[in-house]
Amino acid sequence: MSKFKFSALSTALVFSLLAATFITAPSSSAADTVPRKILTGWVPYYSMKTALPDVLNNVDLIKEVMPFWYTLKYTSKTKTIGITDLYAPANPSIPMSIPLTAMRNANLQIIPTITDGTAKGVLAELLKSPSSRKQIIAAIVNLIQVNNYDGIDLDFEGFAFVDGNTTWKATAPLWATFVKELSVVLRAQNKILSVSTPYVLNPADKQKGYYVYAWADIASSIDKLRIMTYDYSVSKVGPLGPITWAERTVKYAVSIMPASKVFVGVPGYGRDWVTAVSGVCPSNVANSVKVGAKAATFVMRDAQNLAATYGVVPTYNEQFGEMTFTYQKVYNGTTATGLSTSCTATRTAWYQDARGWALRAALVTKYRIGGITAWTFGMEEPLAMESIRNVAKEIAPDQVNVTASVDKNEINYGEAIAIESNFAIKDKSPLVNVPVRIEAKSATDETWRLLSTVSTDAEGKIAKSLILGKSAVLRLYTESSWERAEGVSQEIPITVIRRVVINPPTSVKSGKAFTLEGSVRPRTAGVGVILEKLVNNEWKIVDESATTDSNGVFTFELPAQSRSIQTLRVSLREDPDWTAVTGQTFNIIIR
Repeated sequence: MSKFKFSALSTALVFSLLAATFITAPSSSAADTVPRKILTGWVPYYSMKTALPDVLNNVDLIKEVMPFWYTLKYTSKTKTIGITDLYAPANPSIPMSIPLTAMRNANLQIIPTITDGTAKGVLAELLKSPSSRKQIIAAIVNLIQVNNYDGIDLDFEGFAFVDGNTTWKATAPLWATFVKELSVVLRAQNKILSVSTPYVLNPADKQKGYYVYAWADIASSIDKLRIMTYDYSVSKVGPLGPITWAERTVKYAVSIMPASKVFVGVPGYGRDWVTAVSGVCPSNVANSVKVGAKAATFVMRDAQNLAATYGVVPTYNEQFGEMTFTYQKVYNGTTATGLSTSCTATRTAWYQDARGWALRAALVTKYRIGGITAWTFGMEEPLAMESIRNVAKEIAPDQVNVTASVDKNEINYGEAIAIESNFAIKDKSPLVNVPVRIEAKSATDETWRLLSTVSTDAEGKIAKSLILGKSAVLRLYTESSWERAEGVSQEIPITVIRRVVINPPTSVKSGKAFTLEGSVRPRTAGVGVILEKLVNNEWKIVDESATTDSNGVFTFELPAQSRSIQTLRVSLREDPDWTAVTGQTFNIIIR
């Protein structure tokens, strides 16, 4: 992806923007079409003040974001591998928790990107060693767990642009092995593995692209592939990513993996090359204002102003699906010897605008791919975002309506609950034979747990009896498809009450000590148990020292009693997982 950067974060501005963006996400009336969430993109550490508000103001289009905040580093002296945080040094006044909270409050999946920050050939060499691969995987997993991220995005561009293509044949299998090993670990934790790479083309074609990334070999191991379909022209003047070229790489990708995994990249920047120079340029620009010099860059939102400044009008190139314009710029100054001088440069710019983004978004429709990915959020002109929204509405999936109920919200341990639910789309047509996940989340769970899967009947209904092991919130969930959005029921709280099982003697002899034994369900060690006696219509504690053993059994040793009728009860103390419970009263005759 493009490596040019913009201004760093302004502390006061970001705080004000964050406060605003909690409430400025797009709103729509009930009659509006809800767009398909086809847009993803990067949130760079160096332009948070524009990228983050852009994300939060367009959450109707966005399901996931990739914070561009981390890089992989290798320290040769200590032979250690680690992940460096790029965000904190760039934004010392804004803790990372602030943007993370804002994005999580917007219900966005957060899949941060890690770049290759090692020197030439270092990462490829590290991937040769199983122990080094394990170190990299351990560092990635730790990053995800510490920050509770939804997964990781790998952007290891050093293979393509630093190491050189003579290394690709040897690196490709090492990269594939690493991706497969990382995938096993992440999938065990229900985390997403995304990779972002330059284009690859069908091996049968003369031009193979950056085949070092071995798409066919990693296809089954990754969850998302983000194709950098830009930077087609860098050293020479031309379009950033011709539409026919972008479509070729998308066609290859969907031929080797499910289309839903594939995302096509769109650039929010343009390039501006010098194509001719007349006169002698001032010494301060002599190296940059010459034919063959590195292109200047600009953001899409500034393109129209740039063209207007020099009195030209951008034109749309149908062949490439991009905008372009050529203009004259005069540079005045002095030579190295101090003489006045002037030169006129002819410059040509290329960029994608709203029309270009819409054209690439149309690939989502044509191939039913996962979506488009923007490098980066905050660069685009407002109309570009609206063009995506228009496409997303045209291919909006049917919204799924879910109603769910249970026969009771409070049950004793071991008791079943009956769940009923109905699934239908907006026109009330039932969803027939669709798998439904019944999921639960207890107070100690961070993610939803699968309890059972059942399919809807011919009327779009399900009915299921379940036994829960502890208190939890339930929901019913159906996966999204191209035709319909995911279906999620309301959350239903279920309280499970721990049971006290006790078989007291009906009578004991007076003047003789006796034992009272019982157990708790579920059988758990360390539960505090209290024995109480009814005295003059008031419960008095007899013994509160008992705890359950590993089988959930508790015992009270009671001293000798005089002749009487004892009315007793046993209570369980509250703990982090269970509420306090008071058992039924029982009588013992002391004869």
